[in-house]
Amino acid sequence: MGDRSVTVAVIDSGVNPDHPHVSGVAGGVRIDLAGDVSHDYVDRLGHGTAVFAAIQEKAPAADIFAVRVFEDRLRTSMQALVAAVDWAVERRIRVVNLSLGTLREEHAGMLNEAVERLGRAGGVVVAAAEADGQQWWPGSLPSAVGVVMDAAVPRECVEVREHGQGEDVESPGRDWVVAASPYPRPIPGVAVERNLNGISFAVANVTGILARRVEGFSGPLTPDVCRGLLGAKSDG
Repeated sequence: MGDRSVTVAVIDSGVNPDHPHVSGVAGGVRIDLAGDVSHDYVDRLGHGTAVFAAIQEKAPAADIFAVRVFEDRLRTSMQALVAAVDWAVERRIRVVNLSLGTLREEHAGMLNEAVERLGRAGGVVVAAAEADGQQWWPGSLPSAVGVVMDAAVPRECVEVREHGQGEDVESPGRDWVVAASPYPRPIPGVAVERNLNGISFAVANVTGILARRVEGFSGPLTPDVCRGLLGAKSDG
């Protein structure tokens, strides 16, 4: 890792390091449903690879790690999610991308503890706050950077939206969200409507832009710091 490199962990279905949209993988692990760790982070679903590539497109200088928590479908356990965040804590990862999450509010406390452990290590989680009218955790927590999708936002930009700016921000302590495009990097010859899209890629777009803007910044990445970085003008 270079002195100015930003470390990013992508908690998803892993990554295919040979995919043409992937230009390098810093490393990775697999965390199974019980929270046990092994070294097989190769993607069998394709989702994690697309998320990884969307982040890398926007932050090509970042050291990006794949943390595989999904097997044959996009479902995992709370033990795996918490263990994945704690893996990032142990390595003092700066930005953790969690494109999905859980709809079950009873899990918010356990996730908040893990996200706060990452915060004490100087890092931050970027996660879905709301999609299709449903609240997601940990993105709805004030300890995370919460993301919503908006196809009207250009893919290379994000918008920090305060409460009352078109987003119904109902989470306790959550008075702002980040809106981003739900589209990953385009595939030549494939119409944008036929490409993968959704909240996962809105989160990835936010992570990529945040990781690029964090380059050279050594302070703790609190949500408020990230709010300022993401609300700054485009990188030009």
